Amino acid sequence: MSEEKAIKPTENKNAASVKRMQSAADASQYQREWFKDVHKRVSEGEPFDFVNADVPMEILRAMDIPFLVNQWWASLCSAKQMSGDLFGLMKEEGYPDDICNYCSMGLAAALDPNHAEAAWGGMPKPTIAIARYACDSINKLFELYAQEYGIPFYPIENTVPINTPDNWWKEVHYNWNEFFEKHRLDFMVEELKGLIRFLEQTTGKMFSETKLREVMDLINQQEEYYQKARDLIAKTKPAPVGITDTVPSVMIPQWQRGTKWAVESAKKFYEEVKDAVDKGIAVCPNERARLMWIGRGLWFNLGFYQYFEKKYDAAFIWSMYLGIAADGYLRYGDDPLRALASRFCGMEEFLHMPPWNTDWFIKAARENDIDGVVYLVPDNCTNAVEGSYFIVKALEDAGIPVLMLRADPVNAKKWNPKTMTEAVEDFLENRLGIEPNPDEEE
Repeated sequence: MSEEKAIKPTENKNAASVKRMQSAADASQYQREWFKDVHKRVSEGEPFDFVNADVPMEILRAMDIPFLVNQWWASLCSAKQMSGDLFGLMKEEGYPDDICNYCSMGLAAALDPNHAEAAWGGMPKPTIAIARYACDSINKLFELYAQEYGIPFYPIENTVPINTPDNWWKEVHYNWNEFFEKHRLDFMVEELKGLIRFLEQTTGKMFSETKLREVMDLINQQEEYYQKARDLIAKTKPAPVGITDTVPSVMIPQWQRGTKWAVESAKKFYEEVKDAVDKGIAVCPNERARLMWIGRGLWFNLGFYQYFEKKYDAAFIWSMYLGIAADGYLRYGDDPLRALASRFCGMEEFLHMPPWNTDWFIKAARENDIDGVVYLVPDNCTNAVEGSYFIVKALEDAGIPVLMLRADPVNAKKWNPKTMTEAVEDFLENRLGIEPNPDEEE
């Protein structure tokens, strides 16, 4: 079965990754300029929403309401090595500093009296906070966040499946209206209508179905490029790119989905991958192991993945970011609001609920010829940890070795670089049988 290592707090310095793709650098630069524009729009009196990642932000895009995603802000603060100070503020205010760190970073930042000095000039004061009832913690976190800023909190209800269909990734793009139970789609459509009415009343901006249709069409164009890139990476040996290349190239445009820029960014990303394949460029020319990373990105230490490329010719080539973009978001059909409802009906199951996610992980592992899986399990996130036993068992039963690392993707104090590096080295050497390159041995 899986191997597991305990995490101890450390002051060791973490490493940033080396950007090897222009699409990743361009996306980061675009996000900076976009954030400056958000500041400007808010200063001129426009509404600004703070939303959780599973909120149907396509509605906001169609209504031209600027918004910021909770989990993106957490990843940025973490990458800027701010997590220790921010979670320390939470503890000073009487909140536990070890609960749902990925989702509570926004609340921690709201408690910061010097928030204007935070990453990229800090977050502007939001007008509205929006979250879905996808877990118990997020509801309370957003309520507290809204209280801190004195703004309304709009909750969106969630639904759960009765049936567990097979191979969801083959059905949800075109056959979503039959794939998801009717009661779930009907209910989610009504929830979206309620959100639209609330936004119209509180912001003065009007919803347009025509504009939503345009947004949904642009998203399909974007995700089609991700599908093509995903397929190229899966079938190419040695791998042309690793997850330190794909994650920033995909994650930022996903937060900007529904825009023409996001489509162009996805196209550039695909073209870069194809160019690497055509030229025979590889992350590890002497590739000896293809690895899958399950879980959120290690935002404060993205250089962690690249270390093993050099020392073992082992490349992390799959993460959920490109995977879910390619398989989970495409929706074709004539009813944009109902298609949008279907996009979010199953997202929790696809990512967090066995056997929906376990079947998907195994499918991806086989397509990418994965040799081993490193699985980041944050114990303080119910959604991320509740299916961990079944995820590991399914992969191991399928003949795919798994290493579990218990840590947090944004809280550097719960990560010991030395311990974690040694854990992966031990996994590579003793589970996968890969020795370090002679010139890299210490």
